[in-house]
Amino acid sequence: MKDSLKQYVSLRQSLLAEKSKLETRLSAIDRALNSVAKAAPAAKAALKIVVKAKAKKKISAAGRARIAAAQKARWAKIKAAAGAKVAVAAKPVAKAKKKMSAAGRARIVAAQKARWAKIKAAKKA
Repeated sequence: MKDSLKQYVSLRQSLLAEKSKLETRLSAIDRALNSVAKAAPAAKAALKIVVKAKAKKKISAAGRARIAAAQKARWAKIKAAAGAKVAVAAKPVAKAKKKMSAAGRARIVAAQKARWAKIKAAKKA
């Protein structure tokens, strides 16, 4: 009984010592955070300057259209000099959708049914 009481007391003392160490460390961290919070407005202002410098520039749709038209004109000039036919702003022709015939679809359905029948027969056997 005495040994367990001594162990309890020594454990309790070590816990209290550890608790005081942790409280000291926490207070140091709190002081550091407070100093950072006080300096935060200046840091935020510096950060805004850096962010503004890295911001991407955006181009308007009209600007993009002017650039595209100028590039098409340059290519037209090059192709004309080479003697090729020039088709400026020609729209590509859409391909017709491929359609499956009824007979082709029936063949695929029949083949798939045969596959499933084979699988089901193998499971029953």
